[in-house]
Amino acid sequence: MKRWMAMAMVVGSLAGAKPGEFPGKVDAWHGFARHTFRHDGRQCFVVKPKEAMQGNPWVWRARFFGHEPQADIALLKQGFHVVYMDVGSMFGSPKAVAHWDAFHRYLTREHGFAWRPALEGMSRGGLIIYNWAAANPDKAACIYGDAPVCDFKSWPRKRSAPTWQACLKAYGMTEEQALAYGGNPIDNLVPLAQAGIPLLNVCGAADTTVPMVENTNILAERYRALGGKIEVIAKPDCGHHPHSLKDPKLIVDFILAHTIRPESHARTMLRGELQNCRIRFAREKRGRVAFLGGSITNMEGYRPRFVAWLEKRFPQTKFDFMNAGVSSTCSMTGAFRLDREVLAKGQVDLLFVEFAVNDNQDAHHAPAISVRGMEGIVHHARAANPAMDIVFVYTTNLGHVKNYQRGVEPQEIAAHRQVAAHYGLAEVNWAGEISERLRTGEFDWKKFGGCHPAPFGNDLYAVTLSGLFARAWAQDLPVEAKMAPAAMPEQPLDPLHYGRGRFLKPDQVTLGEGWQHDVPKWAEIKGSKRGRFTGIPLFHAATPGATLKYEFEGTSTGLYVVAGPDAGSVETSIDGGEFASCNLFHGHSKGLHYPRTVMLWDGLKRGTHRVVVRVSKERDLRSLGTALRIVGIGVN
Repeated sequence: MKRWMAMAMVVGSLAGAKPGEFPGKVDAWHGFARHTFRHDGRQCFVVKPKEAMQGNPWVWRARFFGHEPQADIALLKQGFHVVYMDVGSMFGSPKAVAHWDAFHRYLTREHGFAWRPALEGMSRGGLIIYNWAAANPDKAACIYGDAPVCDFKSWPRKRSAPTWQACLKAYGMTEEQALAYGGNPIDNLVPLAQAGIPLLNVCGAADTTVPMVENTNILAERYRALGGKIEVIAKPDCGHHPHSLKDPKLIVDFILAHTIRPESHARTMLRGELQNCRIRFAREKRGRVAFLGGSITNMEGYRPRFVAWLEKRFPQTKFDFMNAGVSSTCSMTGAFRLDREVLAKGQVDLLFVEFAVNDNQDAHHAPAISVRGMEGIVHHARAANPAMDIVFVYTTNLGHVKNYQRGVEPQEIAAHRQVAAHYGLAEVNWAGEISERLRTGEFDWKKFGGCHPAPFGNDLYAVTLSGLFARAWAQDLPVEAKMAPAAMPEQPLDPLHYGRGRFLKPDQVTLGEGWQHDVPKWAEIKGSKRGRFTGIPLFHAATPGATLKYEFEGTSTGLYVVAGPDAGSVETSIDGGEFASCNLFHGHSKGLHYPRTVMLWDGLKRGTHRVVVRVSKERDLRSLGTALRIVGIGVN
């Protein structure tokens, strides 16, 4: 209780955070206080509004600060901060991006600025705003480019020899290397499209310095082809100058729409078009959708809400929805459960995977184990159906909120995201979104409903999830669209992933004296029980020295157990080696027969292995007995 209160105080204090004072000198800028100082070795400006809007939104200006400032002034009047860091001489190079990274950390961590600013870049400023957003797609709310340079091979190369030499020096390239370079904004739009970042480019139709045909037109065509949203305003008979619009309302409305509305906080990553399942649902009028996760998936929460949305979207389609949410289970357990509880029941077209909370507060997995579990799920699922669409979703707890609000991504979510990026999977980062909305004071943790959200919180989850699919399916399904197997990378992140995870069948296990495989007499056993385990046969024994044996082909093996008040320790030997002991008693075992997976042997040389499992006479000091109750013997 004390720990919960302490963390709740952190959430409350951060939710009400206000930007503090800045170093350096202060002067007036169009009637607003401007702070001038240096950070990370670069000159910086922060212009403060008279009264900051809730959530501390800001617009990040790149290059030519103060030129055609009408949009910036209008946003200051709305309660935005206007921010500038001078990296103009770096032409959006990786060094410039690193400086902006440092400034973003400073403003968000030490001054409570919103995580996702609006980016504004005039002329060469287009290079840094687009390059920084591509490197940090989860940190950009929207991009406003004004006659923006989108390819340094257009400007400065074709139009200013001295500036071109300065650009080459900033990137540390020869001209030959620069001409072959594929990191200009026009070449690096996939991260922006996947993150759903809206773009607005305002250009002069007669610009000969940064011609639209070599910059914005190419960028817009490619972004739209990726499914991205971009609006282009071409000013007739206008050259490179004047920048902006005399009446900045269109620019201001664009920025307001994508920074202060609640949906602007959504952190989704759309990789691909989720087209295979769409074809199945729309054309074949049938589909199987599976939800694999823990109690947040199992509860009447985001899952039934999304089901209702999907049924409304495809009213003529016959769906089979599979709820494979099991309380307290982690990604490791999920990798072994997947075969029996999901894949064995027929072809799955769309799979959701949710283990962020349980990998944290239940299993306390190291990132490497989370990677093995999540990567194993992907490999096993795609082996069963290469065309299966997979979406990772990251639910939240107070620990996640605390980390995000101090600018640190929780390690298990970082591990899950690593897998999603490696396999090109769509993601919904509810943890990041909710943390940001709590910080801005839009609602509090109590109203959200906690780790297992209230209806209000589950409504938020469902809106963001359905929003991802609405974005993916915004255009009509092309007539020529066909289902295709998903591309798989040449190498896995971890060759020892649990992609062959499965449970042995009872006839593959040899029971020694003292072991049984049936439904335990739960009425005689102390402790709370979860219904899904009380009506199924388990491998169980409580006599020290009782053994069971099995063989398997693979690299790892573990036990999926329910460990209650009388949970003992298990001793195992592999391939005739010495016995090793593992305590099954968990922190939650005192009053509950708690489901968990313990990995007995991992990282073995691939081949046939023989395992002996023995009830130990040793037990945890908190335990009332030496019982072993095994739901499944996992092998991989």
